Amino acid sequence: MDDTQLLRYSRQILLPEVDINGQERLLASKVLVIGMGGLGAPVTLYLAAAGIGQLTLVDFDTVDLSNLQRQVIHSTATIGQLKVDSAAQTARALNPNIQINTIQHKLEETELLSVVSSHDAIVDCSDNFPTRFALNRACKIAAKPLISGAVIRLEGQITTFDFRQPHTACYRCLYTEDGTQEDTCSTTGILAPLAGIIGSMQAAETLKALLDLPTLSGRLLLLDAKQMRWRDMHLTPDPDCPICALGNKK
Repeated sequence: MDDTQLLRYSRQILLPEVDINGQERLLASKVLVIGMGGLGAPVTLYLAAAGIGQLTLVDFDTVDLSNLQRQVIHSTATIGQLKVDSAAQTARALNPNIQINTIQHKLEETELLSVVSSHDAIVDCSDNFPTRFALNRACKIAAKPLISGAVIRLEGQITTFDFRQPHTACYRCLYTEDGTQEDTCSTTGILAPLAGIIGSMQAAETLKALLDLPTLSGRLLLLDAKQMRWRDMHLTPDPDCPICALGNKK
């Protein structure tokens, strides 16, 4: 690191859990962020600020006026732009010393696995079950940590599926792929700061995973923001989970 980088990351380097070696590790890391919405916004901003050397942002949607209530990486001036372009512009302004790549299309199975395999950590900031299930499968096969978050109304949840560890529960252990219609923010609403709370925690979990610090692996945190209460649930692998079985066959 040069003197400018030492100054930029000085408050982080002061932490004994990070130090110079840890910061250099972050600068050498590659993180994939899926979704540039309410969760992807704080995730991208904090990971860029913290000095992740390479960020790959994935989204094929454009910025809409209704997004701006919670998707704080975008602005009125970027309405109509691709979200990945808007997000990359903001992140580069925050930290021009990191590399930011963008993918403007949906990643199908083969390409998704290839992209996942080339990164050190994956952050799921998507808003639909098909994407979450596909990411879960790819991360399990590639043995990559998956930092998963979700928000709606006044509720949020977060966990880390660290597939670098054996016998780790996965997203499919929590939810079945039964085609059930899911609620969305566009139909049921969301309190704006809730995305910031969960997204910031996803960024923290990502940094900890990259630094080999304790994460939420094996735990699921559920937030009731109306009462501002947290529930901490223990996660164990489902013996009948087809994704876990797939991984165990490797």
